[in-house]
Amino acid sequence: MTQTREPLAPFLTEPSRIGTEISVTGKWVPTKPGGRFRKSDETKEMLQEWEDIHAGARADEGVLATEINHAVGEDAVLVHHVFRDADAMVHYFATTATAHMGALTKVAKPELHLVRGVEVPAAAREAISAKGVPVALGELIYGFVKHDYRRPDPETAIQVTAKWTCTPDDGSRLDELEHWWQQVATDAHSMEEGMVRFEAYRVAGEDALIIHETFEDTSELKFHLTKGTADKYKKDIDRIASPEVYFFRGPVSWTIRTYSKFMHLPATYSSLGSNHTRAGGTMSEGTTA
Repeated sequence: MTQTREPLAPFLTEPSRIGTEISVTGKWVPTKPGGRFRKSDETKEMLQEWEDIHAGARADEGVLATEINHAVGEDAVLVHHVFRDADAMVHYFATTATAHMGALTKVAKPELHLVRGVEVPAAAREAISAKGVPVALGELIYGFVKHDYRRPDPETAIQVTAKWTCTPDDGSRLDELEHWWQQVATDAHSMEEGMVRFEAYRVAGEDALIIHETFEDTSELKFHLTKGTADKYKKDIDRIASPEVYFFRGPVSWTIRTYSKFMHLPATYSSLGSNHTRAGGTMSEGTTA
């Protein structure tokens, strides 16, 4: 049944302060994963290459934030960058990324990368696509950020970035998908005090959304999954769409991993690894000044 979009709540219509920033969150896996008790040579080389890339990203003035996070329970790396603007993203892929791409792709391969921004200009799209990286490009449609964009404590905060794709039908179900995530955002703003950020992005060329949520700590995410808006609306969303990927970054406890698996979320979990944020923070991650 087609749902009619209700008017957005006032807090979902406030102009975003992200500006020209572009965030990229993605996953890399080794060409030959290691066993249960031993990492393969490819895994070790992949991790070292990404640490070298991280060093290059830190030195790039156009990279406002960068993380290289080792996955929990699998041979993988979750990478996350925030670029100042499209020009900075193009420069990064033409320099640091190009310098390491040959060595990296000998031992690892990219899986889906989620790109988010108020707008994602064509130049930025082409820069990452030219590297052969599977990508979904999302532009902001609604959301909220609490506490005047203050960044939550990275030692406790959990970042959740996901892609939901509509199931095939005679017509588009994107309006319905946007409707149900709007309900999540509207209710969560008051129902979940510890969800300090919610953003929905429409994916270019697909009937799909990228959803990004920030939780102050594990207990707040646990409430979201078990008693909050995820529990309240997931059945409605499941009827029209499927989760393609879920990236959890931060101190994700085993109980959260259990709950998310019970909800059939195709999730990758990582702790906070090598990371760097420019002085003052970023509007995409939160300010620190």
